[in-house]
Amino acid sequence: MLGAWISATRPKTLAAAVAPVAVGTTLVAAHVPWRFDLAVGCLVGAMLLQIGCNFANDAGDALRGADTPDRLGPPRAVASGLITARAMLTAAGIALVLAALVGAWLASQSGWQLWILGVASVIAALAYTLGPVPLAYVGLGDLFVLLFFGLAAVLGAAWVQAPGWPLPAAWWYAALAVGLSATTLIAINNLRDIPTDARTGKRTLAVRLGDRATRIYHLALHLGAAGCWLGAGLPLAAAVVAIGGSALAFLVWRCQGAALNRCLGLAALLQLAGSGCAIVGMLG
Repeated sequence: MLGAWISATRPKTLAAAVAPVAVGTTLVAAHVPWRFDLAVGCLVGAMLLQIGCNFANDAGDALRGADTPDRLGPPRAVASGLITARAMLTAAGIALVLAALVGAWLASQSGWQLWILGVASVIAALAYTLGPVPLAYVGLGDLFVLLFFGLAAVLGAAWVQAPGWPLPAAWWYAALAVGLSATTLIAINNLRDIPTDARTGKRTLAVRLGDRATRIYHLALHLGAAGCWLGAGLPLAAAVVAIGGSALAFLVWRCQGAALNRCLGLAALLQLAGSGCAIVGMLG
């Protein structure tokens, strides 16, 4: 049972929570003093949001019939019968409440603006696969990732450390780079699931674009992230993402179905590598 819960957190996706906080904190640390406790708070809050979103997604897809027996991705806990939908939704609620509590403390340290960001993040996490019009089912999942695991997470982590600090253009470029890299994960995931999603009425962006266009879109995300790192004045990160992303896109182009699962892990590693190189560049 513990293994099922750990798997339901989708560990490979947690890079999407770690990278933006690390980059956002470093953006500030390169200029002014920073607080370790605030950085940890941002990291914990981001990971709780990610886990809560993953739990809600697991339950939501199972309840809507999107996780069918012929699913090509890793088995989902609710659809497999390992965890009930009620228990998964309860766990999602607990994770999001804890994230809200962490966000409330961060807001008390940094200003009311963070309340708005926190409330919007929790609502979006629930709306991803739950509610009358789930974001993932109408092709808005990619935009959700770009906004909340890119712009909001990076700039939010920076704001916590230095509220009121001007947001230079380079910071926006860095936030976009992180968000675009995070979006490559959902692009691969949805590319793999095009056949099953189309049959169950889940109209992801990949379903709307089709197989070939989604593969081109995946490459464009990597190149866009590389361009943004370059715009942020971080050429090493740009080079790593451009070269690594092109290599990964070539692998994705050659893979079909379940073979794309290994590409997800590689995409997460590439996001961490690009962000790590950016951090080195900012501190160097």
